[in-house]
Amino acid sequence: MYACALTDVGKARHLNQDSVFCSESGVGNLPNLFIVADGMGGHRAGDYASRTAVEFLLQQIREKESRDPIVILKDSVEKMNGYLWRCSRENPSLAGMGTTLVAAVLTNDTLQVVNVGDSRLYVIGDEIHQVTRDHSLVEELIAQGRLVRGSAEYHAKKNVITRAVGVDERVAADFFEVKLLSDEKILLCSDGLTNMITDDEIYTIVHRSIPLRERAAALVEAANLSGGRDNITVVLIER
Repeated sequence: MYACALTDVGKARHLNQDSVFCSESGVGNLPNLFIVADGMGGHRAGDYASRTAVEFLLQQIREKESRDPIVILKDSVEKMNGYLWRCSRENPSLAGMGTTLVAAVLTNDTLQVVNVGDSRLYVIGDEIHQVTRDHSLVEELIAQGRLVRGSAEYHAKKNVITRAVGVDERVAADFFEVKLLSDEKILLCSDGLTNMITDDEIYTIVHRSIPLRERAAALVEAANLSGGRDNITVVLIER
């Protein structure tokens, strides 16, 4: 397995509120671990939320006795959410903070994924497939048949998320299990990438015949060339 992670402040922001973790080796009882978190909140609260979420999640995972990735991730995310929620209530400067989260563990040919918010995980082979489902207002409206994907209203409301870690006392995370083919790549990313370039552009870049790190850098560069209106974070994995 080969993996690399990059994060970039983008062209419009002065502070990077994204956080990333990338380990091809074991973390606690997990064989590997990949995380992207995109914080939100005034001043430095978003930066604090994403960074603390990753740090607390890692601490929890290292303490777990279970060897089941879903059990480990579920319990760790729930405890991490509670910790962030308490921090936001106890410290006025952190009030209203929260963060998205997408994390993945790869065991042989099986990918275990957890997500909250609109940071995404893709599996990219002959086609590009978004595994996670955005917890966003537009996705809820589309599911209700009240909004057309790609419409002007869709783009205007695209950044409104309906779930985030640390915003409420409890969080509802989604979990996915994916069987991978040998040549499929995995991409975790914040919306600073997906709001700037299309899935087709992502697919083309990921399939370039260049080293993995150069492909990750090309994704970040493409988002910046398209405007770079937000922080951009990518984790790219191939086996």
